[in-house]
Amino acid sequence: MQYDSHQKFSPTTIFLHWLVGLMIIGMLASGVYMVEESAYWVFSWHKAFGFIVLFLALARTAWRLKNGWPTSAGDYSALVHGVAKVIHWVLILSTLLMPISGLMTSVLGGHGLSVFGLEVFAQNFSVEDPEKTLPINYELSKLGGTVHHYLGYVLIGAVVLHVAGALKHHIMDKDGTLRRMLGKSI
Repeated sequence: MQYDSHQKFSPTTIFLHWLVGLMIIGMLASGVYMVEESAYWVFSWHKAFGFIVLFLALARTAWRLKNGWPTSAGDYSALVHGVAKVIHWVLILSTLLMPISGLMTSVLGGHGLSVFGLEVFAQNFSVEDPEKTLPINYELSKLGGTVHHYLGYVLIGAVVLHVAGALKHHIMDKDGTLRRMLGKSI
């Protein structure tokens, strides 16, 4: 198995970075669209892809912990390194906490989870009214919804800062950071 080097990132790192990154951006966009446009027809797709993202984010996190953090392609101050490290941790943790909090909201709210027709968690229907779902744990469901909502904005900010940082490295610093994430050597 190939690991990252200072000169080049491994195919696993590159694949997981772009797959999780693009899926998270798609999830954020669909979440904002659902809320802003009341387009709840997107909801089942959002939940299904969110469930898949959880496992991809777990794989990416495990790979990052096993592979280690990449060394900087350029020579930067301790402050810049510190900010980059915080942003990377926010991204890693948010890509895990967003799907977990979404699951909490749906499953503990009694709505269950179906992934493209495959029932992963059953809905909790009322015995008196089979058309109505009942929460399994209302408080934890609401906590999950609150975390999901506000963490979404944190994640959007972190993604914007991450992309801006990558572009700064590429356009202004010309240090090879983006080249490594595109599979090239520096």
